Amino acid sequence: MHAEEPSQAVISASNDKIHILPHATYTSPLGSLTPASVSPDPLAQFRAWLQDAVEAGVAEPEAMSLSTVALDPSPLPSARIVLLKTVDATGFVFYTNYTSRKSQELEQTPAAALVFYWREVHRSVRVVGKVEKVTEEEAIEYFQSRPRGSQLGAWASYQSTVVDESAVARRLSKIEQHFDGKQVHKPAFWGGWRVVPREVEFWSGKPSRLHDRVRYLRSAEGTWAIDRLAP
Repeated sequence: MHAEEPSQAVISASNDKIHILPHATYTSPLGSLTPASVSPDPLAQFRAWLQDAVEAGVAEPEAMSLSTVALDPSPLPSARIVLLKTVDATGFVFYTNYTSRKSQELEQTPAAALVFYWREVHRSVRVVGKVEKVTEEEAIEYFQSRPRGSQLGAWASYQSTVVDESAVARRLSKIEQHFDGKQVHKPAFWGGWRVVPREVEFWSGKPSRLHDRVRYLRSAEGTWAIDRLAP
C-alpha cells in the first residue's frame, strides 16, 4: 500500500530568497507507531521497517545520510549520502575508501549519525552511535561480491582528493590494464565501517505535524529504554 502524495510545494521566490509556502501533510499508510507496538530490539525493528520499505516500492531504501565530525581546525559536522550494505545484530555497515574525508573524520571522532528517509511511506529512522571498522574478512567478502567495474573503481579513485578533469579516467585505464584477465583483489585502503547504535529513533508521519516518534536509548548495562517523544 502506498501513501498519498504530499501536496506539491508552492514557491515564492525573489532574487535572493525562496519561501516554501505550504506544509505537506503526512499520513503513513503502514499504521501507527507506539512504544508498545515495536520490538524490544531496535535493530530487529529496523530490519522489519526496511523490509516494509522494500515491499512498498521505496526507491533506494538503503540510502542514508551519514554525518561525521572533523576536529581540525575546529569542530564542524559534514554529511553525505551513502548506502547501507548490512544491518546485523550489532549495527549498520557501509563501505568506503579509508583515506576519504568521511573515514578521516571517523578516525578523529569515532562516532556518527545516520538518517533514513522513506518518503513513499512517510517513515524515517535516525541512528546515533560509535563506529568501528569491520573485520578484514568481512570487507573482503563484500568486495568480492561487487561488480567488477565497482572493484576497479575502488582502486582508481583517491576519494575526496582534488583531481584534474581526466585524472580518474587515466588511472582507471591503468588499473584495467593491470588487472586484465585477473581477479581484482581488495585494496588495503578500502573497507567498511559499522555504526553501533546507542540511540535509534523511529518516526512515522501524521497529519498536522503530530507525528509518531519512538526512541530507543541504550543504558550503560546494554539494555534499551523505549520512549515516545513529542512531535
